[in-house]
Parts: sequence; structure tokens; C-alpha cells
Amino acid sequence: MVAACFTALAVIFGIAYAFAAFFEPLVQAFGAQRAEVSLVFGLTGLVYFVLGAFGGMLSDRFGPRTVTSAGMLLIVAALLAGSRAGSMAQMMLAYGLLLGLGIALVYTPAIGCVQPWFTRRRGLAAGLASAGIGAGTLAVPLLAAAAIARWDWRGAMLALAAFVAVVGLAATSQLRAAPAARRGGAAAVPGVPLREALASARFRWLYAMCLLGAPSMFVPFAHLSAAARDLGVAEAQAVGLVGLIGIGSLSGRFAVGLLADRWGRGPALVAVMASLGLSMGLWLLAPGWGALAVFALWMGLSYGGSVSLMPALCMDYFGARSLGAIIGTLYTGAALGNLAGPWAAGRVFDASGSYAPVIAACGLLSAAATLAAWRATRAGAAGTAAAAG
Repeated sequence: MVAACFTALAVIFGIAYAFAAFFEPLVQAFGAQRAEVSLVFGLTGLVYFVLGAFGGMLSDRFGPRTVTSAGMLLIVAALLAGSRAGSMAQMMLAYGLLLGLGIALVYTPAIGCVQPWFTRRRGLAAGLASAGIGAGTLAVPLLAAAAIARWDWRGAMLALAAFVAVVGLAATSQLRAAPAARRGGAAAVPGVPLREALASARFRWLYAMCLLGAPSMFVPFAHLSAAARDLGVAEAQAVGLVGLIGIGSLSGRFAVGLLADRWGRGPALVAVMASLGLSMGLWLLAPGWGALAVFALWMGLSYGGSVSLMPALCMDYFGARSLGAIIGTLYTGAALGNLAGPWAAGRVFDASGSYAPVIAACGLLSAAATLAAWRATRAGAAGTAAAAG
């Protein structure tokens, strides 16, 4: 189960973050500004975060295998459509809307179905499974860049479509709900219903954390490579920075997940959110590739740690009964930051020639997200007893 989830997440987020490799080719192909191209990436995230709750609800009803396999097929269709796009509007429909919908049907159901299989080592299991995001972030953008160099960007999208059809569907065919999450119908599964979870103070603070922390997580994915090119960094090294975020993310998911099982997942979440904000200072002051590489690793570790902790914390706080829907609803909080952050960064750069104001704003928003994470861990144990069954 962990291996299948790992692979599925590697595929979908590798495709999503491969956008860094397509960024400059799309600017040149359609004569677009950075804000317009960034909007494609932001739209993808908006769709999969907003509709993640819908994917979780479908998975709770029909099972993760069916829902996630349908999502992989939509991603294949999105890449095929993107390879034939004749305008930025068509690219937004393909790589934005359709790809985002496919990811929504894979992400929440895949990560949500792992947690109920584990009890004592749930944090480590969540870290291992979600490490697929880091692995995909490391490998797929570099593969996309190599494919673009060989076949141009349209041919590269066709190659990625074949990759998803083979590897992605092989992974989702193995996903299934744990016995504890399906015995005797939903009412018999330990945990709180979605409506009760949404009414809790703990959920509201977690939601605020997702909303406020999203720009710091997603602006680098869309713009770090472009910022590196502006400093004179070669194309392969610039795209490779996204891969370094993936390496940091892998480290964060393993290390933070393991340590959180010992020290507490709530305090670990506060720590990684604080770390994410502090990393923005290094990006702001970075003079060249070396400092940007350190930033990418640091930011990736913080981002990966926070993402790996969220499903396990939701299981701790709310139980398995509506876990997929709860996780998906929480992730809608990241939707606005995912859309507005990269788009705003592009607008600021187009107007001023600098990313500095956006980076500084990301740091301030991360500080607020850290406070929200701390309040979530201090919100009391409402629902925890019900979650334990």
C-alpha cells in the first residue's frame, strides 16, 4: 500500500511540477508574459486543492482504486490535449483544468487510504508514502527537460502521457481501503463525521495554516527556475533546482515523519512551518546558484515535512471515518495560495523586474501559518476520543 501510494504520488506531482521545464518553452511558443504562464500552474493547483475533498468523498464511497485510476486517465488526456494546444487559453484548459481534476482524483484518495492501515508507526508510514511527491519532483522535471531538448515541448508531453498511462495506472490498481475503514459501513468506522470535524476549532486552525502557508510552498515551484535564469544560471541547473526541492522534500518526509512519531506530530508541524518561513530569507538574499541550491533543499525539507504530517495528524485528530473528505477539505485552504501566489509573483516581476516583494510576503505569511499550526495543536482534544473509537 505504501509503495503504491508512493508511486502514484510520484507520478502526479512529478507531472505537476514538470511545469518548471515547460515554463520558458511556453513563454516563447505563445509570446506570453510570466504572469500568464504562471497562471496555468496556479490553475492546476486551484483545481486539485478545491476538488480534493470531492475526490476524497468519492473514494470513501467507491474505493480508492476506482477513483484514482479514473484520475490517472484524466491526466493522460490532459497531457495529450496539452501537446496539441494552439494558444495559452487551450493550455490552461488542458494543463490547468483537466490535469488539476485528474490530480484531485488521485491525491487525496491515495494519501488518505494509507493512514488506516497503521497505528504505532503512522507518521513514518505517511512520510514514506508521501515521499513519492518528493521523488516525482526530483525526477520528472529533469526527464521532461531532457525530453524537451530531444523532441520539443509537444513531444515531451506525449512522452509524459505514455509514462502516466503505464506507471500511474499500475500504481493505482493496487490501492484499496483498509479493513478498519470499511467494516460494517461508514457509521461503524471509528472517527468523527465530516460535519463535526469542520465545526471544530482544531480544523479551523489547520485550515488557516494551509491557506497562509500555501504561497511559500508553491511560488518556488513556479518561479525558482526562472529566477535562477535571471541570475545567469544555465538552463539545466535552473530546472535542476526543482529537483533539489524534491531531494529536500524526500529527506523531510522520512526524517520528520520518523521524529514526529517520537516527539509528537503537532510540535513537529509547528517546527517545519517555521522552518519554511525562515528559508525565504535565504532566497531573498541568494546571489547565485549555490545559495539557491541550499534554499531549494531547505525549502523542500520544510515543505515535505509539513505535507507528510498532515494526513497522519488528521487521522490522529479525526479518525478514519471521513478521513479522505477531511483531508481534501483541508487542502482547499491551499487552493487560493497556489493560484494567487505564482500569478502574483509573475505580475510583480513583469511590473518591477524583481521577485523580492513576493518573497518577503511569503516569509510573513509563513510566520502567520506557523502561529495557526501552533493554535491547532493547542485547540484541545475535541473529537480525539471519537477518532480513537
